[in-house]
Amino acid sequence: MQTALRTSLPETELASRANFAPHARVVREERPLHASGLPLSIRGLRKSFGDNEVLRGIDLHIPAGQFVAIVGKSGCGKSTLLRLIAGLEKIDAGSISFGQDIQPEDIRVMFQEPRLLPWARVLANVEVGLGRDRASGDAHARAEKALIEVGLADKRDQWPSVLSGGQKQRVALGRALVSRPRVLAFDEPLGALDALTRISMQRLLERVWRDQGFTAILVTHDVSEAVALADRVLVIEEGRIAHDVTVNAARPRQRGSAELAGLEGSILSHLLSADDRT
Repeated sequence: MQTALRTSLPETELASRANFAPHARVVREERPLHASGLPLSIRGLRKSFGDNEVLRGIDLHIPAGQFVAIVGKSGCGKSTLLRLIAGLEKIDAGSISFGQDIQPEDIRVMFQEPRLLPWARVLANVEVGLGRDRASGDAHARAEKALIEVGLADKRDQWPSVLSGGQKQRVALGRALVSRPRVLAFDEPLGALDALTRISMQRLLERVWRDQGFTAILVTHDVSEAVALADRVLVIEEGRIAHDVTVNAARPRQRGSAELAGLEGSILSHLLSADDRT
């Protein structure tokens, strides 16, 4: 039985939303090797900042272990949706549920900025992700394992100031992974990286997702990144889900393939037509 979290709509209105996921689709995609992610159900989600209604009734279901990308022009509400899912903002109306009771370490967020502690070495920065378990006897071992997963075991004793931009983001990813989250939200984590480093990080994100099996939710402005990584791409327009695209391309994805180019073109066409309508 699913337990709704942070719910502020009356039960009668929630009950009237029986078909709450009109955009959800069955994805016949290669799943993670060991799925441990949580399913995510959203009903009638609304969020305003003052007089600006950013989200206007989001209905969505994400199966456990799915990789979902969210795209849309600036100000459409995609980052707000991500922050609500992560519990970083308060819901005005509607509900978000994960199918069961959750712990703080079950949901982690990776931001565009690495947000590393400059006075702490790399290993200690990763340990921060353990939260209340940071004082446990196996904290060092868990942090070292996370660094191995992101390919930075040899940087454990370095200061953040000597790392490249890509290495800093790998540390940030290790910090997010160290608690073995069941939902990992990515808020434009690769936006500041150069093209080659970005592709390398995309491959790393896909690998750790497949290895750990968490549910992944990526906010990005890069449509090519969305179709390269995700099982499913959601286009947010004026606070609503305007387009839901299933990406059935086999993994590993062949970048530059006609299949991915066609999907990217379809999504871009929708985004550009939305600009023409405004």
